[in-house]
Amino acid sequence: MQGVGFRYFARREAVRLGLAGWVRNLPDGRVEALAVGAGAALEQFEAALNRGPSMAEVTYVRLLESSDELDSPTSFEIR
Repeated sequence: MQGVGFRYFARREAVRLGLAGWVRNLPDGRVEALAVGAGAALEQFEAALNRGPSMAEVTYVRLLESSDELDSPTSFEIR
């Protein structure tokens, strides 16, 4: 969902939880994020994304797990 500050909300939550990764808007209005960190922090991040910022209406959050060694990010950024 774009226009409600979702990316900034996601970044703030990720930084608060000590996660690395990124968040970005997709052309169709969805938001995509990649988060790397401890299991409990990732669970809290998922819960925050399901809630979203106050003006958001979150329809669903789809979680994909990966064990691939991506270019492991060291901070969390908005793309």
